[in-house]
Amino acid sequence: MKWSGLVAGLFSGAALAQAPATLEAVRLHRPEAATLVREELKACDARKCPDSGRLALLAGTLVLSEGEAAEARRILETHPPPAALEAFHAYYRGQAAFYSGDAAGAAAAFSEAVQKAPPSLEPRARARLGEALLKAGKAAKAAPVLETAASQTPSAELFYERAQARFATGNAAGAKEDLRTVVLRYATHPYADEALAQLEALKPPVRLTLSEHLRRARELMEGGQASRALTELDTAQERKLVKSAPERAEVALVRAQALFATGKAEEAEKSLAEARKGPPPVASEAALVTARRALRANENEKARALMAGLDKAWAKWPAGNEGAFFAGWLDLQGGRFEDAVKAFASFEQRYPRSRRRDEGMWFRALALLRLEKYSEAREQLGRLVDNFPRSSLVPQARYWMARSQELGGASADVTGPEYEAVIRIAPASFYSLLAGERLRALGRTPPPVFPEPPKRLTVQRPQELELAVALTEAGLFPDASEEVESRASRIRSSEQALPFVHALLSMGEYGYAHAVAARLLWGRAFGERAPEALAAFYPKAFASAVEAAATRNEVEPYLVWAIMRRESAFRPEVASAADARGLMQIIPPTGTAIAEKLAEPRPNPADLFAPDLNIRYGAWYLSQLMKRFSHPVLAAAAYNAGPKATAKWAQEKGSLPLDLFVEEIPFRETRGYVKQVVADLYLYRAFYGGGAALPPLALTVPSPSVEGVNF
Repeated sequence: MKWSGLVAGLFSGAALAQAPATLEAVRLHRPEAATLVREELKACDARKCPDSGRLALLAGTLVLSEGEAAEARRILETHPPPAALEAFHAYYRGQAAFYSGDAAGAAAAFSEAVQKAPPSLEPRARARLGEALLKAGKAAKAAPVLETAASQTPSAELFYERAQARFATGNAAGAKEDLRTVVLRYATHPYADEALAQLEALKPPVRLTLSEHLRRARELMEGGQASRALTELDTAQERKLVKSAPERAEVALVRAQALFATGKAEEAEKSLAEARKGPPPVASEAALVTARRALRANENEKARALMAGLDKAWAKWPAGNEGAFFAGWLDLQGGRFEDAVKAFASFEQRYPRSRRRDEGMWFRALALLRLEKYSEAREQLGRLVDNFPRSSLVPQARYWMARSQELGGASADVTGPEYEAVIRIAPASFYSLLAGERLRALGRTPPPVFPEPPKRLTVQRPQELELAVALTEAGLFPDASEEVESRASRIRSSEQALPFVHALLSMGEYGYAHAVAARLLWGRAFGERAPEALAAFYPKAFASAVEAAATRNEVEPYLVWAIMRRESAFRPEVASAADARGLMQIIPPTGTAIAEKLAEPRPNPADLFAPDLNIRYGAWYLSQLMKRFSHPVLAAAAYNAGPKATAKWAQEKGSLPLDLFVEEIPFRETRGYVKQVVADLYLYRAFYGGGAALPPLALTVPSPSVEGVNF
């Protein structure tokens, strides 16, 4: 589902047919939206207003989305297309005709849409034209259209439809290729089953090989369909495709992973035992599965022994590399710092080409820091910086080089310049923030992180965005979003990007502005520290909603923006693999729990994409986390990993200084999350705090309250 950040109020100079309240209802997908638009259209028709075409286009799309295809068609065909939106009018007429059973009429409308369409609409219109022609029995005309469409925007639907057109026009080999693509590349899609049935119904039938069955099984597992993966493996067995011992071992490995996913641990262990008898690539992977399961179950002593066993038994295979690394990491997590130093030294020596080599050097240095061997830690960190100058770990290595000197007794004259260097090389990082706090503790004034705050430019709206504005004014928010994305993807230089980004910001398209800036203005923002480039990285996105929710819930708006930036990069339509939704990435169960606390009706999961609701719920939740944990580091950790895990970490390691506490958060994702959110919080405070003195970052970890939010 696409959402646009544009709202009617941004276009004060436009004479909109729809009332602002109606447009807002449409933008937020409120249940009453279609009724409101139809009522406005009826009133407009009665007085013969000039904007009936624009209202009718919106009414037609909404009625169509409710399944009333015939009524949508009537509305669209009895009103003229609005100026500049003729292609979209033709496209939705085609949709209405198709779903009301007139494939030929749909094809005619889609053909018109293709001819008039902008790049954001043309691929969709072409795909639908091919489908309509095929449905109308015009396979010869559909075939070339679908050839182009499937190449432009590959999808399960287009490959499947192209296969039907290829069969009808005598290209059986091409059709079989397309069906296999659907079966293997889109295993979880409904068309995959139909494609497989078609292949097996051919004479002679086309059967999958064992490797293809295994590929489908893995795809099904990744798509959360482990039971179907087991069925796929059973089919391969029934067809006697599993013939050799190595093949039996490979099937057993995949079966074990599917069985674990379906909660059948005892059967899974039996399959793993069989897999471990296989050739080295399979046996080593099976052993790694066992070790990872112990790690995920927090059986750390068992996991440590299993990981060390991988290093010893499978050094020539990827599992050995992983085992050696995690053996050292588990030593570090368990407080066995001498062992961790030795383990990571061995890892570096045994796996000199590992993708984790810089990370291994960092953890070895961290273990040395915990042993208070500061000169050795500094030497190790220096090696990391020298050997991996482009590593993302360089800012933290530079910070800890300075910190190790300070802890080792060096004077402020020695450590001060090193902390200042951290601020210069990584101004927007957590380590810049920490370095500033260390400088203040030394009695030194930190250099300014950014000499000027973000600066919004007043620019003339580029001609390329006029269509997006017209679509927004018509209430076609998903189409407007597609148009903006299409135009943004064609920006190629920072000179083009800067005015385009500021036009997007003025239109409320914060997510697209951030995306273009991240691609093309990074150097200007963080190298040159240009305030006009920073504006897209740290916008006051959805300001009225954020500030109202923050005030109501007594939480800083800056913390809301910092979380929003990390969670969604200001894109309201974002959904994660875990079904987290919207600007603040709220999962439906959390949304339901928040609604209960607020004594509100349970929200429909789709409602969580609405910016106002999403921000309001996110701000409430953040306020509760701050009440319980009293520190932005802990609140951010809890937002990402949950309050229970965060409370446990604070209880176990809360005696550490804040910087070491963050480095020892067990979850890699949460470590990175906390660092970015807290750095962004302080940047937002500095940028928009009106010059007020910033509160210091407390470098001790407070004890969380036992009571408070726990979901």
